Amino acid sequence: MTPDLAVVLVAGGLGVRLGAGKPKALVEFSGKTILEHALVGASRARGLAQIVVAAPADHLAEVSELVAGSVGDVDFTVVAGGETRQQSIANALMHVEAPVVLVHDAARALAPASLFNRVADSVRETGVGTVPVLEVFDTIKRVEGDLVRETVDRSALRKAQTPQGFSTNALKAAYEGAQAEYTDDAALMQATGATIRFVDGDAAAYKITTPEDLETETRTGIGTDTHRFTEDTSKPLYLGTVVWEGERGLDGHSDGDALSHAIVDALLSAAGLGDIGSNFGVDRPEFAGANGAVFLAETLRLLSESGWQVGNVSAQVIGNRPKVGPHRARVEEVLSNILGAPVTISATTTDGLGFLGNTEGVAVVASALIKKRADRLN
Repeated sequence: MTPDLAVVLVAGGLGVRLGAGKPKALVEFSGKTILEHALVGASRARGLAQIVVAAPADHLAEVSELVAGSVGDVDFTVVAGGETRQQSIANALMHVEAPVVLVHDAARALAPASLFNRVADSVRETGVGTVPVLEVFDTIKRVEGDLVRETVDRSALRKAQTPQGFSTNALKAAYEGAQAEYTDDAALMQATGATIRFVDGDAAAYKITTPEDLETETRTGIGTDTHRFTEDTSKPLYLGTVVWEGERGLDGHSDGDALSHAIVDALLSAAGLGDIGSNFGVDRPEFAGANGAVFLAETLRLLSESGWQVGNVSAQVIGNRPKVGPHRARVEEVLSNILGAPVTISATTTDGLGFLGNTEGVAVVASALIKKRADRLN
């Protein structure tokens, strides 16, 4: 496609709350500065024609060197930022020539190229300013002084992110006529009467504000486990460390908890610590008949020793039985409490195919995200 896109990268913040003693964009984590991480997604945006970076006035040379080493052959300009975010963007817009512009906070350093593309495509297709948003899951309260006045309906609320996209001419005109400071570009545009639409945001595009936000080194792992139903009618079914009443149990060296075992494999795989067989194999008599909680607790210990903690886990139970729906909420809560991180469970069948389709057993596939503990970041 013909290059038609400019990205304005706002990198002029002083990072006072980050406490690093330098501008936020120049703080390093996982081997790169925040600015360099931000440039990864920005420079891979489809149809990119130019990047304009608004940087602290006394760090222009350093920022220019970092940008030059990060964007390849893309044209770029580094300009001095202003006293406010809005003034920094106004300075940058003077150098934008492409017809579509995305304004992005460098502090949202891990925003992927797919997010830039999603916002830019919306502007290209509709001509309407576009904001990426995430759903609000927390309960929101409206307060006055030290009193809670009401609980706000969160179903109509969204959390705005960047990059935010616009027609360049429209955004320039809005900035030229701005009479007040706004918290984001969408609010400034709406003050002119413009319509703003939204697209799905991305959890990776969170804003780095405090030292805790630098806990970003992550790894993922996949684990699977399969057990056949036992002929021993007295053995209960354990999945997710808890008993599923009224269901046949599963054969296994331990309690046959395919769900817990798949999660263990996913976590160990992510951390490069082997698998459930190498850590808790049949040659370890102390694990004979053990509940899945034992395996999960030992896995958490191994992760912690290696400097990792659990980010989240997702697992899918495969088979005709048991029916997951009646147990989902309880098992998700138990596993989330054990792991100290969100666990979600889904279910599917094989449409009658194979031993799972013949209700001979249960299989589970799990994926896990782990992240480096704050005290082990380089």
